[in-house]
Amino acid sequence: MTTTTPAGSGQPNPGLPPRTTPARTAGISRRGIAAVVITVLLWASAFVGIRAVGPSFSPGSLSLGRLAVAAVALGIVVLPTLKVWPRGREWLPIIAYGVMWFGGYNVALNAAEHMLDAGTSAMLINVSPILIAILAGIFLKEGFPRWLLIGSGVAFCGVAMIALGSGQRSTADVAGVLLCLLAAVLASVSAILQKPVLRKFTAGQATWFGILVGAVCCLPWAGQLVSEVQAAPLPATLGLVYLGIFPTAIAFTTWAYALSLISAGRLAATTYLVPGTTILISWAVLQEVPTIWGWVGGAVCLIGVGLTRRRS
Repeated sequence: MTTTTPAGSGQPNPGLPPRTTPARTAGISRRGIAAVVITVLLWASAFVGIRAVGPSFSPGSLSLGRLAVAAVALGIVVLPTLKVWPRGREWLPIIAYGVMWFGGYNVALNAAEHMLDAGTSAMLINVSPILIAILAGIFLKEGFPRWLLIGSGVAFCGVAMIALGSGQRSTADVAGVLLCLLAAVLASVSAILQKPVLRKFTAGQATWFGILVGAVCCLPWAGQLVSEVQAAPLPATLGLVYLGIFPTAIAFTTWAYALSLISAGRLAATTYLVPGTTILISWAVLQEVPTIWGWVGGAVCLIGVGLTRRRS
């Protein structure tokens, strides 16, 4: 049985024949699942990291610090293999998702988490998978598979249960709610814009280009970042470095790689696992014991994501 050698990490080759052999499909599935697991774990850890360093860094400077660290770390890997840079109109979607996702999303989410408790933030951000599924159905012609819609609805109910059981009972600030919803919209649109870019560039390259654009957008906070780094305790600075390397450079790259293999709607549904995973990490790192609603909500999220994998 003959199988085709992949074009490269996250870089489909339009010249290859359709992937029809069972062995090839299984290989893609394993790599895609591994990328999704890494993305979920690292993005979940980001919520804990942001809460930990939040007292030392303002939203804008934290975003710039993360992106600067990520640009250096990922650039060390990407630059030696970068043969072709985007040209002309190829920059348009890159600039768009760089500004919206790496710039706007990060600043909005950081600011929102200063106003909202963790449960409410998780629920609001997880409007994004539903928006991505709708946008992918319209603009990427992925359609609206029945089990994707059913599973997304079930998973969102699980996120709502987690939010209901959040240990914090602070009143949600209206500005924080709007910022969190804005972050969800920016992430959703950006995921759709990034998908076509992955037809020419690898996951690492597409991510690095976006990080550079986002870092440029956050440069107005450079002076504030310098002063806050000087005043911050060492653990907070190390936390910022962690956020830049792992949830930003690595996780956004594994997301892009999975996006090159999986439809945007189905991939987005897997991010419903992030809030439940965040609860477990908070339990281990911050000693925050999950409530019964957290356990039940996490189980419902798993069921919902499982339903999205069914074929109509």
